[in-house]
Amino acid sequence: MILKGAEIARYLARPDPSRPALLIYGQDAMRVAMKRAEAVKALVGEKADEEMRLTRLPGASLRKDPAQLLDAVKEVGFFPGPRVVLVEDTPDAAANAVRAALLDWNPGDAAMVVTAGALGKSSALRKLFEPHPTAVTAPIYDDPPGEDEVARWMADAGLRQVPPAAMKEMMVLARALDPGDLRQTIEKIGLYKHGDPVPLAVEEIALMAPATIEADLDELIHIVAERREAEFGAMMRRIEGQGINPVTLCIAALRHFRVLHGAAADPAGPGVALSRARPPVFGPRRDRMARQAQAWGMGPLEEAVQSLLDCDLTLRSSTRAPQMALVERALIRLTMTPRGRR
Repeated sequence: MILKGAEIARYLARPDPSRPALLIYGQDAMRVAMKRAEAVKALVGEKADEEMRLTRLPGASLRKDPAQLLDAVKEVGFFPGPRVVLVEDTPDAAANAVRAALLDWNPGDAAMVVTAGALGKSSALRKLFEPHPTAVTAPIYDDPPGEDEVARWMADAGLRQVPPAAMKEMMVLARALDPGDLRQTIEKIGLYKHGDPVPLAVEEIALMAPATIEADLDELIHIVAERREAEFGAMMRRIEGQGINPVTLCIAALRHFRVLHGAAADPAGPGVALSRARPPVFGPRRDRMARQAQAWGMGPLEEAVQSLLDCDLTLRSSTRAPQMALVERALIRLTMTPRGRR
């Protein structure tokens, strides 16, 4: 059985103990390790190591001694309860050992959790697991965790009073952080909120979150380009709190609006223009920026670029005006630009 999409997170949170083996593989070793730990914990509990119900085998050793996997699967534990044999960093050369253990597996034997790095379509392990009637294959991709998975992690950390605004902020973090960093951040927030019955606030998430300056900077500029004035103030305060240089912020905004202006001016259309830009813009970001260019139009974008150029020159002059205030004023003016102007 091959898991797909949201099935992967749901299954690994509650794997079926009646199935003989689970293959978890992926390019990102950290993501694979997290999913493997989650699956093993769900199968045998937190005390499996202490009660000797968890056997670890290096996958590379199975090529020289393939029988050790079957021996570990058949071994009778001293403590009662389910058992797992964890085979880590498994190469394709170990596929025959795994095949033999699968053929001889019976209910009551230890379940096998096999992990591997990136596996191509011709991989012997994939060819063994994917068509197998009872074994399970879980490919781990580099996609950010979904809302259901993040909500489960938060519940595990004791965070059950999460308003929609706080969940929205957490999903912004999910797109900006690696899953391991996100999980640690959620655990830190859980410790901070321990014993506090008040629902989680956006400000508390911002307080506990690691600095994600690049992602926040991009989001602030998108807020300006999409003229979402209601969201500008909170994101601007967040950027200020991270200590970003005002000139850096102005240059980033100027670069973005120059690209939009070029896209709006291209007869081939914004989407094509963005694909041909240097560097090119692809995927969802290209679609988003194409919509921004169409919504502004060439004339207003030319004015926006001039406004940011003036701001940049002022920042580099001998003015004593607060630099961040100058940038904020320029950006809020752009955010408040009336729609429909051409």
